[in-house]
Amino acid sequence: MPAKGQKRKQQIIDTAKEMFIQHGFQSTHIGQVCEKLNIARGTVYQYFGNKREILYAILEAVEEKIDDIMDSDDLRDFLKSNPVQKSMVKFESERISSCISTILSEPIVIKLIYKDIAGIDDEVVARITKFLEYITRVVSRDIDEIKRKNVYKKNVNPDITALMLIGGVMYVVYDYDRKKMNVLDREVVESIVNNYLYGVLK
Repeated sequence: MPAKGQKRKQQIIDTAKEMFIQHGFQSTHIGQVCEKLNIARGTVYQYFGNKREILYAILEAVEEKIDDIMDSDDLRDFLKSNPVQKSMVKFESERISSCISTILSEPIVIKLIYKDIAGIDDEVVARITKFLEYITRVVSRDIDEIKRKNVYKKNVNPDITALMLIGGVMYVVYDYDRKKMNVLDREVVESIVNNYLYGVLK
């Protein structure tokens, strides 16, 4: 897509996202997005078939960023160095901190997960569920890789551990966002990582 088209697409996403949070998903209409941007409806329909597709584009962008952060090759290269526990904590802290930053850059994701946006329907809820399953799979893949390198306890279940970690992180982000507190504070991230790692490290 040409740079101009990409810029317009992002403007539509950003405007719709703001309106979803302010007015609710159900109460936001494509016409309102067009009016705010001073563009014709046809311009929006060049990129999106409906407002759900705008919402899904936001989730897809977050999925892609998290997949990049949790890159399997990076993890394998790191594990080849036979890291000590302190290095493992640092490595995981950086990855989790980057994931939290990504989620915080799109607060609508947290609000959707906790159904804080009025008017979300079953189809949107299903897409949010798919999003959470995807993120959990990515984290579970990492945990399984680390376990196979004999860094984690043998009885660690990657899927359950990933669910607990994702669920815990999501709620911490949600709670800190609600209280207008800085969830990226180094002590907060280290606490999340330590609580996670010291439950699974040998």
